[in-house]
Amino acid sequence: MFYRSRAPLRIGLAGGGTDVSPYADLYGGAILNATVSMFAQASIEPLDHPEIILEAVDLKVKERYPLSDELPVDGPLALLKGVYNRVVKETGGRPLPLHLTTWADAPKGSGMGTSSTLTVAILGAFAEWLKIPLGEYDMAHLAYEIERIDLGMAGGRQDQYAATFGGFNFMEFFADDKVIVNPLRIRPEYLRELEFNILLYYTGTSRLSADIIEKQSSNFTAGTAKPIDAAHKLKEQALMMKQALFKGDLRSIGEILDFGWTYKKQTAAGVTNPLIDEIYTAARQAGATGGKISGAGGGGF
Repeated sequence: MFYRSRAPLRIGLAGGGTDVSPYADLYGGAILNATVSMFAQASIEPLDHPEIILEAVDLKVKERYPLSDELPVDGPLALLKGVYNRVVKETGGRPLPLHLTTWADAPKGSGMGTSSTLTVAILGAFAEWLKIPLGEYDMAHLAYEIERIDLGMAGGRQDQYAATFGGFNFMEFFADDKVIVNPLRIRPEYLRELEFNILLYYTGTSRLSADIIEKQSSNFTAGTAKPIDAAHKLKEQALMMKQALFKGDLRSIGEILDFGWTYKKQTAAGVTNPLIDEIYTAARQAGATGGKISGAGGGGF
């Protein structure tokens, strides 16, 4: 018997970085993102012998452990182990013999929320197997806690909610981990036109989003004026993007992307680099009205 789950990857359209603490706690954040037809997937096969097998097909890594209620959180499969440990803790501490297999359609560091989406997919498989009653908000918040608290991975809050809810969402972030997800009802003809006009381009490089996010958090904590003012503009951008999507105003959507990219680069060093600048310039010269890096920056899509 297998228990399978998948969750969609996302692209960030507006407001990126305003979900990062302490900005979201102090000022409130707003983000608009959309999931795409690329996924992170997880499959669990319960075993009838006392062993734990973890396998990431895309990484070509497979590890075996004797049955235990807690695995060492290290190496390339640290995320899988962290999810296993938390699920065992949440379900009474009983070790779970299993073969957990995962894979993702985009590499880590792609800017599409791969790690968080994979966390949600794994939790979905466990929830199916163990009959854990998790609503969408519960699932997203648990995934957030596993990554940010249990594993100490720096990051914002949008990815887990995008992977759980799917589709186009306008998200609001507040203090005390409060999140409100507003699914957007956009006319189908507007969505088709948007899909026709968007190009998703891989820079050929990945990056550690944690490094950039830690710089952003440090800037926000220190009260550095320029990054904070830039984040205010990005929050404004999310509202602008929502209105443009409702109106189907493609020209404005491109211009709003460009507006956001201008301010995103001011939130922390490393968001852009010469390669990204070269790609963006080439796209604009070819007729693009705007664009941005999806995610923290520094590489990816």
